[in-house]
Amino acid sequence: MNSKTSFFGIRNTADLAKVAVVAALYVVVTIVLAPFSFGAYQLRLSETFNHLALFNKRYVLAVTLGVATANITSPLGIIDIVWGSFQTLVMLVLIRFLTKHVSNLIVKMIIAILVTTFMMWMIALELAWVGNAAFWPTFWAAWLSTGIGELLSMSVGAVLIYFLNKAVDLKK
Repeated sequence: MNSKTSFFGIRNTADLAKVAVVAALYVVVTIVLAPFSFGAYQLRLSETFNHLALFNKRYVLAVTLGVATANITSPLGIIDIVWGSFQTLVMLVLIRFLTKHVSNLIVKMIIAILVTTFMMWMIALELAWVGNAAFWPTFWAAWLSTGIGELLSMSVGAVLIYFLNKAVDLKK
């Protein structure tokens, strides 16, 4: 259940522990699969955890912290830590806003998939900005490649999280 007293829904140490576990899982999955997690062509399977924001707002913080921590290992360094985390925060808040009055979980997940895929424009902007090539061709190519990776990660993640929610109530 979401707390009315806390912006991120963290009411007690159990909630804080859940945030820490999800953030840590995000980091571990990202780093273990590092060759696929960074760069213009990325299939970051840890993006599956974005779906958790549909269940409880504390996971907005958890995934954002996970991204910030995982991006410490990014070849782009501090730019990726700051910009990637900001992109994740904006994206997850937008997903929560757009799905607030949607009751069907599958529809919520489809919205999340579409939003995260579209929001990869921010990562493409980052890659084009730091790249040593023509800006606009780099931007469009990066948006296409990261968008496809995000679409795949989030689609696989939707199936996993859907069935995980059947076994474990992710709202708690």
